[in-house]
Amino acid sequence: MNTADLVEASPSIESLRQALHKALGGINALMQEADMASYCRDWHGDVEASAIAVLRPANTEEVAHCVKTCSQLGLSIVPQGGNTGLVLGGIPDAPASQVVLSLERMSRIRHIDAEDFSAVVDAGCILEVLKDAVAEQGLFFPLSLGAQGSCHIGGNVSTNAGGINVLRYGMTRDLVLGLEVVLPDGSVLNLLRTLRKDNRGIDLKQLFIGAEGTLGIVTAVAIKLFPQPLQVETALLGLHSLDAAIALYRRARYECCDLLSAFEFMPPLAFDLAIEAMPELVMPLEAGAPAYVLMEVSGSGRVDVRALLEGFLEAVMEEGLVIDGTMASTKAQSAQLWSFREGMNEGQAKRGLHLRTDVSVPLSKLAAFVHDTSAALTLALPECESLAYGHVGDGNVHLNVLPPASYGLQERQRVIATGKKIINEWIDRYDGSISAEHGIGRLKLADFEARLPAAQRRVLEGLRQVINPAGLMNPRCILSDASSPESAV
Repeated sequence: MNTADLVEASPSIESLRQALHKALGGINALMQEADMASYCRDWHGDVEASAIAVLRPANTEEVAHCVKTCSQLGLSIVPQGGNTGLVLGGIPDAPASQVVLSLERMSRIRHIDAEDFSAVVDAGCILEVLKDAVAEQGLFFPLSLGAQGSCHIGGNVSTNAGGINVLRYGMTRDLVLGLEVVLPDGSVLNLLRTLRKDNRGIDLKQLFIGAEGTLGIVTAVAIKLFPQPLQVETALLGLHSLDAAIALYRRARYECCDLLSAFEFMPPLAFDLAIEAMPELVMPLEAGAPAYVLMEVSGSGRVDVRALLEGFLEAVMEEGLVIDGTMASTKAQSAQLWSFREGMNEGQAKRGLHLRTDVSVPLSKLAAFVHDTSAALTLALPECESLAYGHVGDGNVHLNVLPPASYGLQERQRVIATGKKIINEWIDRYDGSISAEHGIGRLKLADFEARLPAAQRRVLEGLRQVINPAGLMNPRCILSDASSPESAV
């Protein structure tokens, strides 16, 4: 009997759950609302939804069986990793017709090859677990995110995650050697090669990196590894402005060369927010600098990294480009400096619902963009605080708007709508991107499609039609579908 025969023509949620339970057998599935709640809520708790079920397969074969079953039942699938995404790409939006497929039980590290500088891991492997495992063999996986203690490598691939080491090592796309993907028809596409050079036609794995689960479910990843940096030097610097920070970055790129691994810009408000979230933090520099940079230089082998950074900082301070600074002398001090960068995100979350953005412009235009956009935000929303911070060296800035604590939900939503409109207008003027590293998901869908050139849309829709013709794989993520049910989010 076909699985679809187990339900009536217009199935109820309960009948669909019974059909899933019967068809999936021993595959772990959650169907009680209380059990599914954490999978149907976004990371910040701003959005809560529901689903028919949360499927938790343990291996690739079970993923394929889940996909085939859902296809037969006409259920769409929302793939989910660690549920740390920020654009609602892993949150269901049609509770009467969707299941969440969580990869969390697929956490195995299949193989680490120290001689090949590569590893093959299940998609549900937590990023920090992977980093620690390869470090035990003297190796390094450079992807570094604030959520690395809970995000999954499969989700990193599906969103093409960025992070603080993009300057030196690139986005996730640059770290992937091969993939294993379950396609929408339940077949398995095995591209788990660890070759650095393989020019046999179109590189199919690239179709699934950054596709946010709309073309298939990544079940395993072959990744590129590097020697573990034995010397890591961190410095926090005070500067006169964002312009000075960008000038400092250009100098650092030339004088610290490829050893420059991170370069983060933070305004003074960032430190206030970090201390609000982590009161034990103590500001390591005297207050008063208009702008700050957290930079890191790392390496191994015969290069004296500390001497390199000390010499560089001595020169730029003598010239007045840097007005204050401190270098970490221990790993603990370095970790404390980075705590300010991570703590500011927690501090913003504690302020309640607010506008979070993730945008990019050409590096040469970054300072002007931040100045113009911040001025426009202040003019339109004088009662709010706005702050710009980010990775600077790759043109990525998070320009967020924090409403007053007294604002209720409706007032906050008004601020978010107004702020987003202003920021997107300036992004368009500067020929930038509304998503530098977080993806499109469902949150940025309308803004993305409004800016999508016709030729690009035809290619994207063509890919979806060929690979996911029934539209059951993460619908209304990246591209809308007029025939789909109304969104419940």
